[in-house]
Amino acid sequence: MKIKKGDLVVVIAGNGRGKTGKVLRVFPKTQRVIIEGVNLVHRHRKPTQTNPQGGISEQEAPVHVSNVMLLDPKTSARTRIGKAPIIDEHTGKTRYVRKSVATGETLE
Repeated sequence: MKIKKGDLVVVIAGNGRGKTGKVLRVFPKTQRVIIEGVNLVHRHRKPTQTNPQGGISEQEAPVHVSNVMLLDPKTSARTRIGKAPIIDEHTGKTRYVRKSVATGETLE
């Protein structure tokens, strides 16, 4: 998956279209991400010792990764993500970093 925890993304499809937020959690197996403040659902909680009142709480639900796009840190516009090879000077091995297709800036 090209989206990682901590990325700033914008929702491009669904009920949360146009909302932006930070990725809180990534589920690679199901191709879903949880975004801060997006796709909020109500959960009915039973009273427990830690929460003796119980009640209804809101929490974020997962969104499919195909419905989000990364925001470019330089221009704050949505962008696709590519890979760029970088050769390590000490070991001589090649590793890949994510880069913005629009500006070519590396994302770390």
